[in-house]
Amino acid sequence: MGTSAYWWLCVPLLPLVLAFCLPSEPLRGLLRWLVRLVFRLRVEGLEHVPRAGGALLVPNHVDLVDLLLLAAALKRPLRVVAPLEAVEDPRIGPLLRWLGVVAVDERAPLKAQLRGLRRARAWLERGELVCVLAGGELGRKGLLLPFQRGTEGIARNTGARVVPVWCARVWSGGFSGTRQDGVWKLPEGLRQDARLWFGQPLSDSSGLHEARRAVADLGELAWRAEEGRRRPLHHGFVASMRRRPFARAASDPQRGRVRRYELLAGAIALARALRARWKDGEALGVLLPPSIGGIVVQAAAALSGRVVVNLNYTAGAAGMASAARQANLTKVLASRVFLAKARLEVPPGVDLVWAEDLAKGIGTPQRLVALAAAFLLPTRTLERLCGAPRAPSMDDVATIIFSSGSTGEPKGVPLSHKNLDANLAGVAQVVHLETDDRLLLILPLFHSFGYFATWFALVHGVGLDCHANPLDADTVGRIVEDERTTILIATPTFLSLYTKKVEPRSFKSLRIALAGAERLTEPVADAFEDRFGLPPIEGYGATECAPVVAVSVPSARDPSPAARHWRRGSVGHPLPGIAVRVVDPDDGTPLPAGQAGMLLVKGANVMAGYHGRPDLSAEVLSEGWYRTGDIARLDLDGYIWITDRLSRFSKIAGEMVPHGRIEEALHASAGAAYPTFAVAAVPDERKGERLVVLHVADDAQLEAALAGLAAQGLPNLWIPRREQFHRVDAIPVLGTGKLDLRGLKALAKDPPKSASVKST
Repeated sequence: MGTSAYWWLCVPLLPLVLAFCLPSEPLRGLLRWLVRLVFRLRVEGLEHVPRAGGALLVPNHVDLVDLLLLAAALKRPLRVVAPLEAVEDPRIGPLLRWLGVVAVDERAPLKAQLRGLRRARAWLERGELVCVLAGGELGRKGLLLPFQRGTEGIARNTGARVVPVWCARVWSGGFSGTRQDGVWKLPEGLRQDARLWFGQPLSDSSGLHEARRAVADLGELAWRAEEGRRRPLHHGFVASMRRRPFARAASDPQRGRVRRYELLAGAIALARALRARWKDGEALGVLLPPSIGGIVVQAAAALSGRVVVNLNYTAGAAGMASAARQANLTKVLASRVFLAKARLEVPPGVDLVWAEDLAKGIGTPQRLVALAAAFLLPTRTLERLCGAPRAPSMDDVATIIFSSGSTGEPKGVPLSHKNLDANLAGVAQVVHLETDDRLLLILPLFHSFGYFATWFALVHGVGLDCHANPLDADTVGRIVEDERTTILIATPTFLSLYTKKVEPRSFKSLRIALAGAERLTEPVADAFEDRFGLPPIEGYGATECAPVVAVSVPSARDPSPAARHWRRGSVGHPLPGIAVRVVDPDDGTPLPAGQAGMLLVKGANVMAGYHGRPDLSAEVLSEGWYRTGDIARLDLDGYIWITDRLSRFSKIAGEMVPHGRIEEALHASAGAAYPTFAVAAVPDERKGERLVVLHVADDAQLEAALAGLAAQGLPNLWIPRREQFHRVDAIPVLGTGKLDLRGLKALAKDPPKSASVKST
């Protein structure tokens, strides 16, 4: 699609569009009237803009009409500092130059940039209102771009106030660059919603990091304000299934392929069948793998207003029993075939409802009713038909996801429709979707990343290709090749496995490979890119955050750093609507840019608290901020760099020693795939703690690791001695591919004696 109709509608108005640069109040009054013909504009916090005196407005810049909206909202003339690319644009450049807009080339040396910025500084000193697009170019993903270094000193010592601004709702409308090639799209309606938020003014001495953080915080506030316009998850599911009802919706090796209308009708029929088995308000326990059946159950639970609890079958009978007890489950929906194949122990104290029997009980009349309802009934009517006692709201809990129990008894994380919807919308804004995208669902439904991926596909009309065993690399490769899958979401452990066992041609259709749940190391990323020609991007999140907090955004198979919108080793920028802080782990004091500390997260995606555990909730939640337990640093450009988990540090002789950094050095030195080495700690009377390295390396890899540790530049205190290495049969790993920290700690306390590496 070329330039949108809305853009050409505004072209004849351009002389008036930029009339805000002129002191004529009648012209600016006419501009406001014209803007409101095209936009439903709401303004919040306008009182924060001084009525007189110098002030510097610092907005996010994600749309071509940001300045137009600012002009319509303000009561004062506005001066603008714009990037050179806008001033050189043949469509509006001549007009911008005629109006005296200051152009700054962010690619030029700093001294050259400062010459242009001096003019803006002179405006501030004269008491005028100035807007600087500190991010430079138009943000192609709707993200808050890094601020240009030269903009930091514009207001310093001028006495002007620095006012952060957030332009909301405009992204993905008629004017936004939704792709990296700048292609625009048509808006959804005749009048487009837009909202401007003006934040608390900062002093003229505020640094770049402080100003950017203030703008990001406004973004989080703006997203929270949109909750009233959002609808529960199943509303998006119904709409996407009806949009292209005969398109392929999902596939798995057992059922083959199903179309969208079949998936929707199946969810309606199952929800009606569940009414006879589950009481109103009773949580729906589920013991199913990633499959068409598992997907249908998630949708059916949402349509009927039920909370779904997908049991973690890799946690063993004890872990499942704990989750069932905490969630008050009396019945669990399971599959005979799956339980027999996986050789699972059923948690005691619950009755099993077999999915096969439930499906057989749905006769032809029930299927016809469900099919007609899938095409004809409004969503609110569907809810009543499916047995919802009342219309589900955004604050209702959609699922309770239990932790793996790797550090103790599993904790239940209730995620509401609001939490999940905010996360789905944020990721969809950042990761551009194509019409025929298909997502490989291999992560289990009890895993927050797997549950998120399921609803991401259902709500946004992305096809799902399922497989229950992510370790079955041959089948995974065959599915991707046969189904032309385009999006892979996996853990780095699984990516490493596929790099070894999947043929390059099998992953040829992939355009996005997203790694999460654990740190993506450079050797794993480089090996995957070398084999498949596709750089994997790294996401970061936590179950308590529904789960995605940040993600890197590269262009598919594009090697240029500019197109990738990422930095190697970073997990990227926070999603739109999410604010982050890095604070001192001991006293909570905010830390400056570049300094590592505890990462805090705030947003509509953050849970309200652990299920039935107010004590644990109080430990991690404070004034809306979630304490992640991860050590990270935030650079001046807003990129997050994860160092390690606080629980994966040892305090040795008074110094914090990160296990993850040592593991990374060991794997790099040995040229070994993750996880070959795993670092733990045990008590030590003399130094407080002592490192223990468990490994499955052969002799050559072990010698290479021992010899290369010193060359990695680690402090001597971080380098384990030879006698601290112990060979084991297998590194304890959970079913999701993450390290089993509890199993690792137990094994470190009592390692195999005969497997210790003897000192030479």
